[in-house]
Parts: sequence; structure tokens; C-alpha cells
Amino acid sequence: MGMMDRIKKAFQKPSDLADSTRLIINCEKLEHRVALLEDGVLEEYSIERPGERNIVGSVFKGRVKNIEQGLKAMFVDIGMEKNAFLHFWDAIPAALDGGLEEIDRSGGKQRKPKVTSKDIPDIYPVGAEVLVQVTKGPIGTKGPRVTTNISLAGRLLVLMPLNGQFGISRKIDDPQERARLRQVLMKMDVPEGMGVIFRTCAAGQRHRFLVRDLHFLLEEWRQIAEIRDTEKAPVQCFEEPDLVERTVRDFLTDEIDEVVCDDHDMVERMTTLASQISRRAKKRIKHYQGPRPIFDAYRITKQIEDAFFRQVWLPCGGYIVIDQTEALISIDVNTGRNKGGKNMDKTILETNLEAAAEVARQLRLRNLGGLVVVDFIDMRSRKDQQQVYRMMKDRLKRDKAKTQVLPLSALGLMEMTRQRLQESLSDSMYENCPYCQGRGIIKSTLTMSVELQRALAAAMSQAGEANRDLIVTVSPPVMERLRTEDEQLLAELQRRHAGRLTFRSDPTMHREHYTIADSNSGEALRS
Repeated sequence: MGMMDRIKKAFQKPSDLADSTRLIINCEKLEHRVALLEDGVLEEYSIERPGERNIVGSVFKGRVKNIEQGLKAMFVDIGMEKNAFLHFWDAIPAALDGGLEEIDRSGGKQRKPKVTSKDIPDIYPVGAEVLVQVTKGPIGTKGPRVTTNISLAGRLLVLMPLNGQFGISRKIDDPQERARLRQVLMKMDVPEGMGVIFRTCAAGQRHRFLVRDLHFLLEEWRQIAEIRDTEKAPVQCFEEPDLVERTVRDFLTDEIDEVVCDDHDMVERMTTLASQISRRAKKRIKHYQGPRPIFDAYRITKQIEDAFFRQVWLPCGGYIVIDQTEALISIDVNTGRNKGGKNMDKTILETNLEAAAEVARQLRLRNLGGLVVVDFIDMRSRKDQQQVYRMMKDRLKRDKAKTQVLPLSALGLMEMTRQRLQESLSDSMYENCPYCQGRGIIKSTLTMSVELQRALAAAMSQAGEANRDLIVTVSPPVMERLRTEDEQLLAELQRRHAGRLTFRSDPTMHREHYTIADSNSGEALRS
């Protein structure tokens, strides 16, 4: 058995969940959850809460509030708390997406509009109304990011109502299928000035299904245009479907063997949506009525919990460490328990290959985006480095977010970017610890003892002879340190300043806080 075969076997799960791709949907009052399982392994995980709107993909008619020439951007009021950010290059409708092959239906070369970023302030002056679509939701203190290049996603194709661009997803790599779809695209009745892009799942689909998808999207655009032409800005013209409807649209393909949901009403709704696609798709939706929670029954709960650990173990015994910072995602690869045998190069390659596969999975699972740097274990062989690079590129193909990855550098680092559309899974589910304020560390009891003794010496030296009796309040851990290890130092402090210290422990006090008060007046001197 070769190394690649052993790696594939290591990632396999129990036989009762093998050889299947399932969508598991859990519906609760406060949260809807969707998990994508491939052979029992959690590959993607999404949550949506009724009170929290996901506006990515939604279309608004907004009004330009101000233009920042230095940023080459404008801010647009779309009726939300924060104005939307519209970069000049996102305001050019003909902006092309490098992830597809552009098709010319006119028989000659397409001419792009001679519009540059310098023209944008004249096209969209302050106060002008503009139709925009959200490409990235608000993250932290930043407002949503928008574009004027509207695109409406269907199950099989994407309609570009303001851009006459035609294309086929580059992820369809079969030459014969690309040729067939190109012929279909040339014959489609698309209104003048509009464009169409065939999605990856268009491969193998009949002509009539593609035409039907186009008709659905044209009707969707007609409704958007009606609101645009009759309502005043700011107004929402189109709301991206909720999590379940998006799931049916984006995931219910021939690659999905089964969709299992624990809510009867949701199953009925999905069945109705799926019946518009095909009878086969409708039959794949099932209602789960088992005694155990659905995520427990499919062994998902533990995998979700593991997704938030900083350290992730690999089947070979190695592990990766994931750190999320403001600037980038840092991932370190270690051999861990995988000490291997005599051939250390083989052990390192095995660990790095498993790490590459796991990194691609974790990026999707945690919804991490932005700049990612992976520090692989150093490999001397250029051939081994290329093998790890190919593994990463292969595993990133299944990612719906746009990714770009570079070969390993001379320092053993692999740099990549991943499209960030919304907050990461951890950001949406967690908040900063109120005790450490998100730092992940607090001052040690030794540090607090040193700082307290300095403060006491300053307070006693500045006080008059009659006011050197102090009451000190600290947290229980610091009190334990003062009582057991620093008692002699405190006694010396009292003798040196001819004062008296009375200590009290307050279990509600933060470890990094303390108070020093005058014992006669009760006045707080330091805190």
C-alpha cells in the first residue's frame, strides 16, 4: 500500500457512514444548523439564527453619502447602521471574475466599456442613487462591502443583469462538456445587455433545465427592477434566501446522496423546493425521527467541538496549530507523536501531506478567510514539496470560496488567500472572554504581588505618620500568594515604613485588580 493510499485510509470513518455524502439539517427555535458530511467527516458547517440577517447576496438601492478619493472608494447608505463600502473598481460593471472562461457570443472580440476609476466620481456623485449588491457582510467595526456588478445565483447558472458577460466555470475541466455547454450558451435567449455564467453543477445538465433556471432568474430580476424603479433609496430590492433555501439551491446536486432534517415543516418546504428541480432530488430528502439528537446520531457534535480547538491532531500522530490574528491566519505543522522509523524524510512527507488535507478542510469548516500562512515541516526534496503543494491545490478545489495558493517558499512556508464573505465560525459563535478581555492570558500571582508591594511602598511613604495603617483588598489567588510565599516581605515592608497592613480577600475581585484604603477614613488611595 502506497503512502497516498495510507493517507486516504487514515481519513476514512466508520463503515456505517462511509461511501456517502449527506447534508444534515438541525432546526431549533434559536438556530438552524447545516452540516455537510463526506464519508462521516464534517467538511462544512453553517449556522443561521433568526434574529441575525445574512445580507451577503442581497441587493439594495442606496444613495452615495460621501466619496473618499484617497481610498478610491465611496460610502453608500443602504439603510443599515453602517454605510456600505464601494470601491471604485467594484463600481465598474464590467469587472471580470478570473474564475471562469469568458465566452464571446458575438463572433468577435468583446469590447469592455472604456470606464476607469477616474470616471467613477462623475458617474456616481454624492447624492446619486445606485443599485448595489453585498459581497461581504459587516465584520467587526467595518460595514458591508458592495458592488454594482449585480449577479443572481441560480442552481445551475448565474445571471448578470447589468453585464453582458458570458462564461463557464473553470472547475468544469472536461473538454467535451465545456464544448457542449458553450454550444448551449450560444443558443440561449438572453436579453440584450445581460450575461450568463454556467456554474460547476451545470455540467451534465440538460438544455431544458438550464433554460428553466434562466427563466427563474429573469423573473427574479424583473421583481428587483420593479422595486428599483418605484421605491426611494435606501431600500432593499432583493433578500438572499435563508440558510435552508440556499442549501437546497447550492448543495442538492447529484453529489449529495441524502438530505436529512429533523423538522417536519422544514422537510415539507425543502421537498417543495426540490420538486422544482427534479423528482430524484425530491426523493433524497428524508425526515429524521430518531430518539437521539440528529447531530449526535450522525457523530457531528464532537467534530464541531474539535473545530474550535487551537490544536488539531492528524491520523499519523502529527498535529497542526491554528492561530487567528488581526492580519492573517497562522498554521504550524508538527510531527507530534509521529516519530517514524529510520526514514525521517518519509515521516515528514506523510505528516505534511495529511496536514495539507486537514488545513484545506479546516479553512472551510471554520470559515476562515484572508491571508493564510502555513509553516510546513522542512523538506529537503523539491519533489516532496511539489507533492504537498499538489495535495493542497487538490483539496482546495471543493471550496466554494475563492482561493489562491502559492508553492512552498525557501523557508518552508505556503502562502494562500481565501475569500472572506462573513465572520468566521468562531467570531459568530464566541465573544471575548470578559475576564482576560480576549488576550488569552492574565497576570500571574507573582506579578500581582510585585505590583502590589510597589504600590504599598509608595502609598505608605507618601502618607503622614498617622495614616500609614492601610486596608488592602485582593483576589483569593493573590491572597494565597501573599500569605504563603511573601509574608516575610510584607512584614519587612511594614517595619520599614512604620505602618500596619490589613489584608482582605474578595472572591468577586478580578485577579489583576486590588484596592488600598486608609484604615481610619476608609478613603481609597489606590486601585
